[in-house]
Amino acid sequence: MSRILIVEDNEDLAFGLRTALEFEGYTVDVAGEGDEGLELAQSWRPDLVVLDLMLPGIDGYAVVRQLRRGGLHIPVLILTARGEESDVVMGFDCGADDYVTKPFSTVELLARVRALLRRAASAGAAPARHAKERFGNIDVDPTTRIVRRDGDLVELTPKEFDLLLALVRRRGAVATRADLLREVWQYENVNVLTRTVDIHVAELRRKLEDDPSNPRHILTVRKVGYRLQT
Repeated sequence: MSRILIVEDNEDLAFGLRTALEFEGYTVDVAGEGDEGLELAQSWRPDLVVLDLMLPGIDGYAVVRQLRRGGLHIPVLILTARGEESDVVMGFDCGADDYVTKPFSTVELLARVRALLRRAASAGAAPARHAKERFGNIDVDPTTRIVRRDGDLVELTPKEFDLLLALVRRRGAVATRADLLREVWQYENVNVLTRTVDIHVAELRRKLEDDPSNPRHILTVRKVGYRLQT
């Protein structure tokens, strides 16, 4: 069974998370500080990290950054008590994969955990599609996962790239939020309320569109989802 590391300084919450995850059959370890969590992640190599952002020592952002810089691509689910989207965006930019906002239900957390573990397990199993893609002044190389805008390299997070590729390969067809949650984030229950897709789309527009507030390529289909216009 998968191994999960919880990095959370609230002892009651950490205990509750550990109990719920162990009940599902996962092997769980807990760290109460950022430095301890980083060290455990590097030495124990869990299959998933559940990470609070506000921690003693180094914060959750620094933990994710150092994991990614060290070449560890362990899925990271961040916990944030704040309602500010900027915290979530910063977490994604550091390399986190998904988030839940406190307070959250155990059912929701477990759904996110299963989705991230499934995504990690199937990452190498999907059939390869290597054809390079282009729209407007954007070049997308699925093999190298490199994106260029007017020839200049654009830094995308792994999930931003996966989302972009999902839109590109639909050739202008609409992708619902539910479609994208299933395909990119491997969600089982797409009825769980989350703005994950919208936040990532906003970041893609910021990085790829000439005018993010009036996008030319990554378009919103009202009350449905998104589509890519070439």
